[in-house]
Amino acid sequence: MPATRTTRTHENTEATASAASGPALVRGLAAACHPLPAAAVTLFAAALTAAAGYGPARAAVTVGAVAAGQLSVGWCNDRADLRRDLATGRADKPLVAGTVPAAAVTWAAAGALLLCVTLSPACGLLAGAAHLVGVAAAWAYNLRLKSTAVSWLPYALAFGLLPAFVTLGLPGAPWPPPWLTTAAALLGAGAHFANVLPDIEDDLATGVVGLPQRLGRRVSAALAGLLVLGSTATLVVGPPGPVTPYGWTLLAATTTALLLAARHPAGRLPFLATMAVAGADVILLVVELRP
Repeated sequence: MPATRTTRTHENTEATASAASGPALVRGLAAACHPLPAAAVTLFAAALTAAAGYGPARAAVTVGAVAAGQLSVGWCNDRADLRRDLATGRADKPLVAGTVPAAAVTWAAAGALLLCVTLSPACGLLAGAAHLVGVAAAWAYNLRLKSTAVSWLPYALAFGLLPAFVTLGLPGAPWPPPWLTTAAALLGAGAHFANVLPDIEDDLATGVVGLPQRLGRRVSAALAGLLVLGSTATLVVGPPGPVTPYGWTLLAATTTALLLAARHPAGRLPFLATMAVAGADVILLVVELRP
């Protein structure tokens, strides 16, 4: 075994060195940034700017700040998890597979964070502060809080502040309606539970004991579904006026999708179902908030 481990380490080192330039490096960095959730959150921000009536220039700065923040969080996560991912043989991770150097991910995370810190205040000081608090919460999760009983809190805080980042950049700096903040926070907490489900055993083996790991897969899967369903229900019934047919359809579809996903808590289906529900929620949000 020791000889095999040494050989694999040497092979990974050579692969990393060969991947340290050109398109291979770009592909490795793209895979290490957690592209699906990063893209989903960025598209959510874009939908919020469209619903709020932002002009192209202001929308570009706002969405750019969110994209930079998400990239920094994704790269920070993979870099912070490298030792644990090596211990559990996570060959699906670019850093473990040796397709991108650890130093490149470190510098990419720092550069994206610097860009986020630069762009966020350009949207307004209060708006920028709200966004940077959310990004700081995500970094705190990566570096420490994921192994605590409040592992859900950074997700809820970061998602809950995202609508505020958009609305506080409007003239008069209004806060978003409470139902929108609540729905976003519930979605964030639900995404946390759903995202952790496939990795609970590996997490426990490497000392990561957040709330989902403490509760176990079955309870965490149920909580993920209830939180995401609560988010959709809040979006449907929260705004003033009667519920639209699309709203009722969305609520029924969400319930069905989450029930199906709950039958396979060990795989990626609960997380993918959460992303699909979030996309449908965004459509509803754009329709409801359009000025």
